[in-house]
Amino acid sequence: MGDLKPPADDPFDSPLETGLRALVVLEAMHPRACDLREVTWYDHLVVNTADMTDRDGVAGPESLHPATPGRHDALTVRRNAVERSLMLMHRVHLVDVRHSEDGIRYAAGEAAPSFLDALQAPYMLRLKDRAQWLAGRFEGMDADEVAAVVDRHVGLWTVQFRAGEGDRP
Repeated sequence: MGDLKPPADDPFDSPLETGLRALVVLEAMHPRACDLREVTWYDHLVVNTADMTDRDGVAGPESLHPATPGRHDALTVRRNAVERSLMLMHRVHLVDVRHSEDGIRYAAGEAAPSFLDALQAPYMLRLKDRAQWLAGRFEGMDADEVAAVVDRHVGLWTVQFRAGEGDRP
């Protein structure tokens, strides 16, 4: 279980914290299953919703995390942390891992709704609200359309980071 610890120089974004965010987003996206690249984008966007707009161009809800300089650059290093967190959530039967010819996809597991219903801390309620907003924002879009939106709001270089690596079996 040593792989579940955050790096010594990174006291934030442990696999548990990141995993809970990913689980909240995947539950909001249900029944959609997302690849690692998408979950990584959503992990970033769900806490930075004010950086986004809805389909009518209206700014998203207030962000959960502060608007720090370079926050979009952090997305490029999040992939491994998100992958570790998804594996943790899979080990505790909260996230399903689906293998197909399209690659590996992640979805909220059957136990996710009741588990998340028990989490009622103010931050979690705000996170759930942002995840629902995000799910509505991307409803009906395929991965390429999501990539285009992320590109507009975060930047092309970040969207394409290591694109495709690790997403196929």
